[in-house]
Amino acid sequence: MTSDTAHPTRSPRLGLLQICAAGFLWGTGGLVVTILHEDDGLGAMTTSAWRMLVAAVVLVAVTALARRLGSLVATFRAQPVVVVAVGCCTAVYQGLYFLAVLAVGVSVATVVSLGLAPVLAAGWEHARAGTRPGRRELVVLGTALTGLVLVSAASAGHGGPGDAPVLGLVLATASGAAYAATTVLGHHLARDVDPLALTTCATSVGVVVLAPFLLLAAAGSGPVVSTRPEGLLLLLYLGVFTLALSYGLLYAGLRTTSGSAATVATLVEPLSAAALAVVLLDERLTPPAVMGGVLILAAVVGIRPREMPPAPT
Repeated sequence: MTSDTAHPTRSPRLGLLQICAAGFLWGTGGLVVTILHEDDGLGAMTTSAWRMLVAAVVLVAVTALARRLGSLVATFRAQPVVVVAVGCCTAVYQGLYFLAVLAVGVSVATVVSLGLAPVLAAGWEHARAGTRPGRRELVVLGTALTGLVLVSAASAGHGGPGDAPVLGLVLATASGAAYAATTVLGHHLARDVDPLALTTCATSVGVVVLAPFLLLAAAGSGPVVSTRPEGLLLLLYLGVFTLALSYGLLYAGLRTTSGSAATVATLVEPLSAAALAVVLLDERLTPPAVMGGVLILAAVVGIRPREMPPAPT
């Protein structure tokens, strides 16, 4: 979550590694959310709200300790509409994705949400620039999506079948669109502002968006927060590692990586989720899952990020 503005040059490869690390952390979040839902009865939006709130508190504290609170004000003043849009898209993406998982299962939700995002991001970037995707980009995208389908299909049945397939597909589609918007908007904004300030501002906006769901949970009969020490630690982990740290890495990486390349790189998320299932849930990797993982990694390696000039210091 540290700024790299002190360095005159930045490596696009380093940016991809940062985004891949963010994807790995996001992959651990699905397991944690599932545990909280099964053991504590926490709903998807309630968990999302706690995740965002914990992350915001931690990020503001880190910013204050670093004596960089002024950068938050400067970030909001620089492009307030875009900052609010990024924060809203972040909150909407994660909330809709968790809802889709509960409605249609992890496999389908992952394929639709994560698979749609790079297609939309690439389409927007080419439409904005008036260009067409090259052969290399099409091969990378096709390879990544094929690998994603194989990994997700191999894990079908381990994330719950869901009981509302049509609603789940709609939610996953909207989630993919919101995630694509987050990376496209974040890409342009991250090159002009400090990653820590951007992460903190976007997360703070997300808290405002998701806070009503905590109030609804408190007013209803469902649980508002976990009563187990283990559950509280999991909520803390969700906020600190799968949001505060991961989005800090994402926005740092977006300073040198295009939004479409970033959405391909974050497809390591299902790989980390599959690896955790093997280690923690004693699941076996099937040949399609292994082949899908190889294809996704090959696509990430095959990304050729454009060299970009340094962001303003």
